Amino acid sequence: MSCMRLQGCVGSICSDSVDPVALVSSSALFFVYSFCCIFRTLVAMSLSSNAFEDNQVQRAWWKEASVYQIYPSSFKDSNGDGFGDLGGVIEKLDYIKTLGVDIIWLCPIYQSPQVDMGYDISNYKEIDARYGTMDDVDDLIAGLHARGLKFLMDLVVNHTSDQHEWFQQSRSSKDNTYRDWYIWRDPKYDSQGNRQPPNNWSSYFGGSAWEYDSASNQYYLHLFDKTQPDLNWECEEMRSAVYETVRWWLNKGVDGFRLDVINLISKDQSFPDATVLDANQLYHHGCEHYANGPRIHEYLQELGGILDSYNAFSVGEMPWVSDPEEILKVVGYDRKELNMIFNFDIVDMDHGPSGKFSPKDWQMSDLKSIVSKWQTFMYGNGGWNALYLENHDQPRTVSRWASDSAEHRTLAAKMFATFLGLQSGTVFLYQGQELGMSNIPEHWEMSEFRDLETINHWDELCEIRPDDKELQVITKQQYHIKSRDNARTPMQWTSDKHAGFSTGDPWFRVNDTYDICNAVSQVGLPDSPFEYWRAILALRKKMLDIFVYGDFKMVDAEHEDIFAYTRIFKGHTVLVACNFRQHDVDWKLPTDMKLDELLISNYAGAEIDEGIVRMRAFEAFAYIQKDHASLSRL
Repeated sequence: MSCMRLQGCVGSICSDSVDPVALVSSSALFFVYSFCCIFRTLVAMSLSSNAFEDNQVQRAWWKEASVYQIYPSSFKDSNGDGFGDLGGVIEKLDYIKTLGVDIIWLCPIYQSPQVDMGYDISNYKEIDARYGTMDDVDDLIAGLHARGLKFLMDLVVNHTSDQHEWFQQSRSSKDNTYRDWYIWRDPKYDSQGNRQPPNNWSSYFGGSAWEYDSASNQYYLHLFDKTQPDLNWECEEMRSAVYETVRWWLNKGVDGFRLDVINLISKDQSFPDATVLDANQLYHHGCEHYANGPRIHEYLQELGGILDSYNAFSVGEMPWVSDPEEILKVVGYDRKELNMIFNFDIVDMDHGPSGKFSPKDWQMSDLKSIVSKWQTFMYGNGGWNALYLENHDQPRTVSRWASDSAEHRTLAAKMFATFLGLQSGTVFLYQGQELGMSNIPEHWEMSEFRDLETINHWDELCEIRPDDKELQVITKQQYHIKSRDNARTPMQWTSDKHAGFSTGDPWFRVNDTYDICNAVSQVGLPDSPFEYWRAILALRKKMLDIFVYGDFKMVDAEHEDIFAYTRIFKGHTVLVACNFRQHDVDWKLPTDMKLDELLISNYAGAEIDEGIVRMRAFEAFAYIQKDHASLSRL
């Protein structure tokens, strides 16, 4: 038996005359890097977007785009106060442009008390001093548009801060004209006459979802922190104020919005009790009564009509909704609600029976079922997927689902880039993901955590189960796997002090890995995660008919180690395969699969022996099938 290694031009980026340090640190070098030798094979087989004009899939600019998410507090500090800011974002625009994305999504920068890192907004038309000024926003928009990039803002309209003038007016009196802008209800009383909240709903940050206001003897609803009261979308005047705010920002040049927990805005107005799933808990998640509530589509069509009139981009965060038909109502091309949504099926698959911070071993079959479900359903029904694995609320993928060891971190980061980046949908990349950044180290103590969700969960656990040391140990382990803080450590720019993030003391401790994982050490290095992501994004653009608009089919669906799929367009097929294990796996290539030209791989090329592919640790590749080699002649 002879062993054959299949090789091809994986693609490299010529950088002999470019100083990567200057590129990362200077905004003056625009388009310095040229794709002088990227993808010899790819260029030969480049598919024109007009090659198949009769494609059934509706085409749109936002379907072909990729998005880079910025968490401003942790991105880049330009003034040495320890917090990232708009000046830091502007400073790094060329770095982002070099990566090859099309849109920047910026987490909230509005005026805020910062109880929940800006997701508690006190004024929608002012910029928080931590981040800069409105002039900085204008400069950012101008800088983005000059580089051909679009600007996506985070919009939080399920709730505001309790410091917002609307809420200050609302709580001042039952007769105030703003009273109905928020959700107020009378208390209930138990058999002993003790005052109780209106129902048993829990807040997602712990405790009851209702906060008592002694001045009016009523409770207001807060699905999140008590400082984040929920807006009452039943109130037409409130909705009009929100819509006016949306128009105001679009008129300033914003190109669209990411809509925070937008499917929670419509509540069952009878406010029934939640189903009791754990009798040991006093309060319970009531999502069945407000996730995609009774008037959600009415509200989204009102909002979507405004966005559509500006040709604006929209993506909605929609937790606790998995019904394809219900989601299709939101993202259907002709519905004019939202362009796409963030589905939580993948990022929730390792949540245990007691919630996010309880352990659960996920199975490859779970992942395959989820991906296949949404790839095929959206493609076949006129919807569209938002592809993501990381964001400001999700931990680092290499630590969560692979290995962040020195031996495997880079390979795993590239494997996930292949797995995600070649699927159908709009790719969302979170800051540091392009570098393969990892979770916070396991030896960090609880005192290092900053996330409100994590801190509240820990405090509540210690109060309810003070003597359960075993549970406390398990829960701490889960924080190191799934806490939001894992994504919020400062961006690692250099190996210098504080990772080049700030000249001052950072608001949050820098991950210990900054000396070996940073932007300066990766930009221009052909084998780095950064350059690999850059190649993946370029591949999507060069072959958009296949990787953006092509059909998706799962391959070897029963295999518990290898995730493989094909992308097919008008009879042309590319095979993508990923080994999710940190050890070699012998994978029998399906008999109808023939490999020809290698498009991209995190190794030199596949090792195949009489139909058996030796998939090395976290190996990933994309090949054109041999029977479809004519693809390269198009």
